[in-house]
Amino acid sequence: MTTLSFREKIKGVGGDASYEAKARVLREQLEAKIPASLRLPPTILEDPPLDVTRIPETCCLLTPEELAITELDATTVCQKIAAGELTAVETVAAFGRRAAIAHQLTACLVDFFLDEGIKQAQQLDEYFRKEGKVIGPLHGLPISVKSQFPIKGTIGCGGFLVKMETSTEDCDMISILRSLGAVFYVKTDQPQSLMHLESQSVYGRVLNPHNTNLTPGGSSGGESALVAMKGSCMGLGGDGGGSIRCPAAHCGIYGIRPSSRTTPTAGFLFYQNGSDGTFASLGPMCRSARDMWLFLDAVLGSNPANRDPDVLPVPLRMPDLAQKKLRVGIMMHDGVVIPHPPTVRALQLAKAKLEASSEVEVVDYIPYDHNRGYSIIRELYFEDGGATIRRLLKEGGEDMHPLTEWVISPPYVKDHDAAQVWKLREKRDIYRREYSDHWWSQNVDVVLCPPFQGTASRHDTAKYWGYTAIWNLLDYPGAVFPTGLFADPSIDIYQEPLRPMSAADERNISLYDAAVFTGAPVSLQTISRRFNDALVLAAQDVIERIIKS
Repeated sequence: MTTLSFREKIKGVGGDASYEAKARVLREQLEAKIPASLRLPPTILEDPPLDVTRIPETCCLLTPEELAITELDATTVCQKIAAGELTAVETVAAFGRRAAIAHQLTACLVDFFLDEGIKQAQQLDEYFRKEGKVIGPLHGLPISVKSQFPIKGTIGCGGFLVKMETSTEDCDMISILRSLGAVFYVKTDQPQSLMHLESQSVYGRVLNPHNTNLTPGGSSGGESALVAMKGSCMGLGGDGGGSIRCPAAHCGIYGIRPSSRTTPTAGFLFYQNGSDGTFASLGPMCRSARDMWLFLDAVLGSNPANRDPDVLPVPLRMPDLAQKKLRVGIMMHDGVVIPHPPTVRALQLAKAKLEASSEVEVVDYIPYDHNRGYSIIRELYFEDGGATIRRLLKEGGEDMHPLTEWVISPPYVKDHDAAQVWKLREKRDIYRREYSDHWWSQNVDVVLCPPFQGTASRHDTAKYWGYTAIWNLLDYPGAVFPTGLFADPSIDIYQEPLRPMSAADERNISLYDAAVFTGAPVSLQTISRRFNDALVLAAQDVIERIIKS
């Protein structure tokens, strides 16, 4: 593998002279917002280690108090602010300062507006001082936000340079979070087209902080890198094909893709609104399992259906697992691609621990024709054959990223007339019904499975989304959590020559070199049927506790 310098690793997407001039201005504007007092010395940036997660603690730019605050999860932050043990100002200042350091090491940001966050926090602190109470369950909580979700006065992007804006209004989700007491201070990077499990844009390429030769995933890769670097304890991501779960898994954090249309998406930036063969959903990326519940409980408790007419008023009710033993299906692979050895090791360990537990019943889950389902959703993503993407790239003078070219290429992607779109959506609905029948025949409450066909992938190689996108097609909610394991080249090796299950599997095998993935977090995914979001969270908590015991 060619060794790249740090500067080469974080290089952004290129384009013609006009594009490069605009891109340079955007990058310089962001660079100017990083305070001089928080700039890392050139000796660190010229040749940082592959694992940069410890640098914020050792660079001497943060105080012990700031380091202590940024070690907290979102739930603890809210508890301490509500108890008067922390102020909103000192909290957002600590996370903002750490975010500035994280950006220099991972290229995770597109906008930095800590001064505005501090002003917002000052108002919250003044309210708390006068009233003696918080304004909502997220009072004072700093939340980082993916670029595509508009925050008034900040940079936002719908996936291409020509879809870049300085937003004039908050989108619905931001408005709701603000009303609940959340504070905003940074926005994070995402890929060209928003349709990669990688994150490289006009601003640069985001790096995985555990191993910068690997991707933090996409499309919410800026969020996953920032949360993993503890420059945020909670981030807002979006997921239409794995864009919360993949980056959360790659960076060893928590994230949930809720059932679609339960969280508000109105106003978010995309390059082709109205393309609704599948629905994306918005959800949290965070540092603990309980933070996922904190976010969804607060947002759904605000009755978002009263604001966004597309939202379904589905309550979040925690199931009582004491009344019935949880039945967990273990899916070792999807019948298309066998995961890499670190993920297989984690699944085998999880299965053994769960089978030995009296709390759950374990069965082998048989996947149902996942290759067919993956083919359907790939076609649904680009019903115009990728014509809109090509037009936007041409308008902006923007080079097509290799993964953009791949994702809109035949045989899956083709232009459709109206009748062909109807036929494609009929295929989708038939598959969903067949899969529903299959799920019931398996008699499981949840499925435990890989969130990706390995750990974090090498840059520009993530061409199989089957372990997440299949659940988007079915609209089954899924939560990702870290197992506490990391890729280890001394044990994570193929024990015998493999017989590939498919062309995609053959390619996946060829990508594996145990040494390349050293230190990458190993994560797993919990899935259940549509609108069983609370069950997913409850089951994830039980499963994680058992396998980490």
